[in-house]
Amino acid sequence: MGNRGMEELIPLVNKLQDAFSSIGQSCHLDLPQIAVVGGQSAGKSSVLENFVGRDFLPRGSGIVTRRPLILQLIFSKTEYAEFLHCKSKKFTDFDEVRQEIEAETDRVTGTNKGISPVPINLRVYSPHVLNLTLIDLPGITKVPVGDQPQDIEFQIRDMILQFISRESSLILAVTPANMDLANSDALKMAKEVDPQGLRTIGVITKLDLMDEGTDARDVLENKLLPLRRGYIGVVNRSQKDIDGKKDIRAALAAERKFFLSHPAYRHMAERMGTPHLQRVLNQQLTNHIRETLPSLRSKLQSQLLSLEKEVEEYKNFRPDDPARKTKALLQMVQQFGLDFEKRIEGSGDQVDTLELSGGARINRIFHERFPFELVKMEFDEKDLRREISYAIKNIHGVRTGLFTPDLAFEAIVKKQVVKLKEPCLKCVDLVIQELINTVRQCTSKVLVSPGSLARAIPAPSPLLPPKNPLLVEFGIKLGIPGLFLVFPEGWAGILGVPHSPPGSSGNSGNGNRFRSFRARNL
Repeated sequence: MGNRGMEELIPLVNKLQDAFSSIGQSCHLDLPQIAVVGGQSAGKSSVLENFVGRDFLPRGSGIVTRRPLILQLIFSKTEYAEFLHCKSKKFTDFDEVRQEIEAETDRVTGTNKGISPVPINLRVYSPHVLNLTLIDLPGITKVPVGDQPQDIEFQIRDMILQFISRESSLILAVTPANMDLANSDALKMAKEVDPQGLRTIGVITKLDLMDEGTDARDVLENKLLPLRRGYIGVVNRSQKDIDGKKDIRAALAAERKFFLSHPAYRHMAERMGTPHLQRVLNQQLTNHIRETLPSLRSKLQSQLLSLEKEVEEYKNFRPDDPARKTKALLQMVQQFGLDFEKRIEGSGDQVDTLELSGGARINRIFHERFPFELVKMEFDEKDLRREISYAIKNIHGVRTGLFTPDLAFEAIVKKQVVKLKEPCLKCVDLVIQELINTVRQCTSKVLVSPGSLARAIPAPSPLLPPKNPLLVEFGIKLGIPGLFLVFPEGWAGILGVPHSPPGSSGNSGNGNRFRSFRARNL
């Protein structure tokens, strides 16, 4: 492969990334990429803006990057930007790019500082950049602010690990020089997934803000915490420079002057700075793509053959084939079961940051609502003592006993346990309602075309025995009368859906029977 072929590698992967993003999936392929990781205010945004030579990223306090930003830099004679979600529009004003990033972030995550793993794809064409693709991830945070969920730290951590744990990802670990390297969150997370330091590139920012008499020479010479790909130091604009609209080109000139004049970095000035970092990343990503290309090609061919085989099956597709209908139904029921389990267990792909749902709501019922109902119970210690005394005396009769009889304890406890019945029943009702809501959410996701599914399922015999009552709601949402015949004894009464089994009139009274069963067993 010649030099020109090597230059085309990064744009080729960009096209694959855009194609997968547009269809909403990655096709189970780990594309080579560079993930930018760092704590809040580590200088990630400044490094990326220095690459482009423009101010285009949102800034502010707290979490600013709340969705992964896939930034594709492409060398071009003209300078403009475009988003994958609005490809027809070209942005020549980079202030509009910032506003679009903020608007697109709020559209998915809301304005409550929540986060989302759904990426934003931004492509920047410029004569000042080298071909490069980076993924800007949310900054690592410790304390939730505003309306953020209490587990925001773990949400961000999980999101970052999703990207950097892939063997095809290079990790750009950004750490400020004015903090101890041993406390670097970025290097700590990188070490978890890359213990040998083979995929990690260290970037040390804010070298100009170190205390007088100290320097990061040992770090930049790769002596303190060695990485195979080494460390590169950069000097970004200060907040005062940003507020004063200092030109990035002037800032790059000041950075160059800093490394040439500083006694600790003068001997390595040619290997420091933003331009050198950009060249290194371009070269490292190109080499990384070349190394992973054979396995990527193999996976693509394997998936292409699999898809072609599936297409071949559909060429002879017969809508009235009973085997295919049964297979389709089983696949949907299986998908429904997986979605239901994820919502209850809390391991869903999409995390709701606006409200509690599924298992979290049930957990709150058990740990907040149920204890509250118990606290509301009236309890008079004086009456209880009197009842205990009467029970003991009545069991002893004419005799005088030295020990408290077991029967007295049993009688008192049974009476107290009865008082727990009402709050327990209320708790059961609340949990059932949450389960029904969860089932409805799962069915709305499974169903694509209820009419076609109704035609795909053969009407079963009305004499079949009752099945899992949870699937009654599945049948209701599907709008398939046959499914109701399979599950005549379900939650239809509880759901408020009129249902009469064949050969009977009126409501079957499922709700009353369920409540009487629940009362007997509680």
